[in-house]
Amino acid sequence: MKTILLIDDDEICRAPAAELLRRSHWHVLEAEDGESGLQLAVEHRPDVILCDLLMPRVNGYQVCRAVREHMELRHTKIIVVTGRDYAADRKSAEEAGADDYLVKPIEFSALKEAIARVLPHSDNQHNRADAPTVTRTASEGGAVLKFWGVRGSIPSPGDATIFFGGNTSCVELRADGEHIICDAGSGIRPLGMALVAEADGKPLNLTLLLTHSHWDHIQGFPFFAPAYDPNSRLRILGYEGATEGLRTTLAGQMESPYFPLALDQLPGNIEIDELQDMQFHIGAIPVNACFTNHPGVCVGYRFQTSGGTIIYMPDNETISRNATHVAGQMPSTIEADIVDFVRDADVLILDAQYNAKEYAAHIGWGHGCVDEVVALAVRANVKRLYLFHHDPAHDDRVISSMVMHARSLAKAAKSPIRIEAAREGEVIALPARAAAAVS
Repeated sequence: MKTILLIDDDEICRAPAAELLRRSHWHVLEAEDGESGLQLAVEHRPDVILCDLLMPRVNGYQVCRAVREHMELRHTKIIVVTGRDYAADRKSAEEAGADDYLVKPIEFSALKEAIARVLPHSDNQHNRADAPTVTRTASEGGAVLKFWGVRGSIPSPGDATIFFGGNTSCVELRADGEHIICDAGSGIRPLGMALVAEADGKPLNLTLLLTHSHWDHIQGFPFFAPAYDPNSRLRILGYEGATEGLRTTLAGQMESPYFPLALDQLPGNIEIDELQDMQFHIGAIPVNACFTNHPGVCVGYRFQTSGGTIIYMPDNETISRNATHVAGQMPSTIEADIVDFVRDADVLILDAQYNAKEYAAHIGWGHGCVDEVVALAVRANVKRLYLFHHDPAHDDRVISSMVMHARSLAKAAKSPIRIEAAREGEVIALPARAAAAVS
């Protein structure tokens, strides 16, 4: 029997719908607020959630984001119901993760049609959240990216960041037999736990690439589980910082009294190599590095995989077209190098921390303005852009609005580029010799 969860504080609307659904052979669960609804969702993993938007304590947008964040609810469909029919509300619900949108009062026939849209094969078990899934691996060809940390500066967990995530920079890449981790922000901790569980006692062979040694890009490393496994191999690559070597910087944050174990006391099989050249290989993958416009020594990486070209550039100030200079260099010099570096990328993960108003007060800080980031990506013929390094003060609604603004800029430029905001837990699969497709 299929399960549907009704979350609505208005019993006059909820009760009749529940009764009609029971007569249609649904197992119906009811909740009168978003908080108790989320508890029921996690406990019962329903096929469909029918959720009101405006509720006390936890509203419908927050419910959508929380459901989309929870791995065990990844197959659950969400139909938002509300008494308001504003285009902005529809768009915000879609951004939060809703699959459909209905306006009250709702005819039961309209509800059944909506359920049929979101569950076209609702009688098949593969629509259940606990159905078996297939995970693509690097050995199967192509490339797979997963976001484990997308935030900049400092972790920002909480209800307001539950959809896009609050962990700092960490992205996982599996391609052409290699397992690469980009940066060691706080997102590397859950990644490490997942890798150990997946390996199930087998040794891991990992490469950790650091873009630079600012704390939000290395702070998670002391909590990375594979670093404590003597049977696994972890190779750490990066460029020497402005004042300290890579090993010294990593060891510094683990000195007493900051951490109970020193870097040299970790039992893992760890190698730390400082890169000299801007072109190198990780296994069969050619990798290029490019210096970015960010304080200190900071780079972005370009990976040429069998699934396409992937660029990870988490910290970069994309110069305003009206600027005369930044960090002592002419904008044309900086931008020309970066535009060439990202040109024709299948996936570009790029710093877009500020909106235009915020950027005006942060020129020279080393972080991107979404307007300039879109202009750069369009100019460089990028196929898919992921806005990254979300400001710790930006909640999910602000980031969603920045995505909508970025898409409007691309549309005005008549560009086919696809634009998203990086979100913790999101997986991007690039089949061999094919364009990017989100999993």
